[in-house]
Amino acid sequence: MQQLQPELKRAVRERDFVSVRDKLANLRPSEIANLISDSAIEDQALLFRCLPRQLAATTFEYLPRNEQRSLLKAMAKDEVAEILNQMADDDRTMLLEELPGAATKQLLELLSEDERARAVKLLGYPERSVGRLMTPHYIAVHPNWSVEQVLDYVREHGHDSETLTMVYVVDDKGVLIDDIRMRSFLLAPLTDTVSDLMDNRFVALKATDLQDAAVRVFRQADLPALPVTDTDGMLIGIVTSDDVLDVAEREATREIQRIGGSEALDEPYMQISFARMVKKRAGWLVILFLGELLTATAMGFFEKEIERAVVLALFVPLIISSGGNSGSQASTLVIRALALGEISLREWWRVMRREVMSGLALGAILGSIGFLRITLWSMFSNIYGAHWLLVALTVGLSLIGIVLWGTLSGSMLPFILRKLGFDPATSSAPFVATLVDVTGLVIYFSVGMLLLRGTLL
Repeated sequence: MQQLQPELKRAVRERDFVSVRDKLANLRPSEIANLISDSAIEDQALLFRCLPRQLAATTFEYLPRNEQRSLLKAMAKDEVAEILNQMADDDRTMLLEELPGAATKQLLELLSEDERARAVKLLGYPERSVGRLMTPHYIAVHPNWSVEQVLDYVREHGHDSETLTMVYVVDDKGVLIDDIRMRSFLLAPLTDTVSDLMDNRFVALKATDLQDAAVRVFRQADLPALPVTDTDGMLIGIVTSDDVLDVAEREATREIQRIGGSEALDEPYMQISFARMVKKRAGWLVILFLGELLTATAMGFFEKEIERAVVLALFVPLIISSGGNSGSQASTLVIRALALGEISLREWWRVMRREVMSGLALGAILGSIGFLRITLWSMFSNIYGAHWLLVALTVGLSLIGIVLWGTLSGSMLPFILRKLGFDPATSSAPFVATLVDVTGLVIYFSVGMLLLRGTLL
């Protein structure tokens, strides 16, 4: 495809539309979408118009949302109508729900009567529900059909189906009773009936289920598509794995951004406006800054101790960074485990027990390194004074306590927030680090007052 790009650019520059059409026709829709995305804005509409109708509709689904909107603005109404009417229902729904209300209304008017009815129905489901993702194009058969009838039906009606990997079995009222892989029909004798292949075990989603719940169900079911039913169990659509992958990517992006100490951008990084980006990032930064001001308060509380044992101040950055890092580690691991369903709220005690052991082990490792560092330096210099051993013990024991506290704080905060109904991702690594910075100083100077009393203090 890289070799084709210069030829395409030359054909576009010379307005050789026949050559452009021929070259694009040999590419996959995803490759064409990449070429359009990499082209200049003024050439994108031209390239798109050179595509055959069906290929144009399929390619359009692979384009990023912002480029889809730009193309819709650049095309005539009849071109837009043709594209929208041929788009998959789920992709069209995601496009329409991201547009302003007035624009959505105008585009709905361009749809055919049947397509408009389907689009309105899908848009009527709650935002971020499975109903917004599903498509009504699937293969449904009845239990009394023979394998030969099923294959004939697939040949006749399978062109519009979203996927032919799965075949769904419904009763006379349209209630879902099973799902069967197409492989089973291809390998079975033609005289067998659908009921001979049924095992009456299937996994289905409700149209009102949340999309992130669908991600977990897909992961457990390991199927290319899942049926969607209404509250009465009637089959009303399917959701395919590619749509769920988009949801998983979007949710993972939101979660990572929150863990990083920012509100979720909900837009591509290069597309979001400068003002909106600053607004989404400033809130948490201000909160974290105000939290870090408590560090100065803690330092001020131990001002006399610092004046008498200045050597303790040398290790403040080491102490607070170790506690913050251990807390951030634990917080990130627990948040991800909660998101993947690896642990539940009821398992908080097991998590605490593991983190106590982990905190002690990690603290002992860092404490030993800190102790050895001071010991080795004291062999060749007098930088830590005559009481270097007590200073080394203070640093070593403080690190054990602070790392233990950091892992406990980082692991338990997500549970507390989830219990209170908040998103655990908001107990982000920077937030945990700020909390442990302040409390870590208290632990450090308290250990110092205990061990150095009567010597440096």
